[in-house]
Amino acid sequence: MPLCMDTHRKVKGATAAAVADAQAKDVKVQGKHGVNYPNYWVDEKTETVYRLVEAPNPEAAARVHKEAHRLVADEIHEAQQG
Repeated sequence: MPLCMDTHRKVKGATAAAVADAQAKDVKVQGKHGVNYPNYWVDEKTETVYRLVEAPNPEAAARVHKEAHRLVADEIHEAQQG
């Protein structure tokens, strides 16, 4: 399955705890969309969140966010590890 990296910029209140909560919400619904969110990173200073996602396409990844918490990524790019 393709890997993607999504980026959320200027997320007000982007703390480690808040992002962990959003991640848990994504994990609850990801299977319905054939998606897996295995990891994420948060930069509290710049209010930026990066999320690694295995998804059939970027649109499926966006659907998970919309359903789980409405915090849709600003960018979702297909990526290759390595």
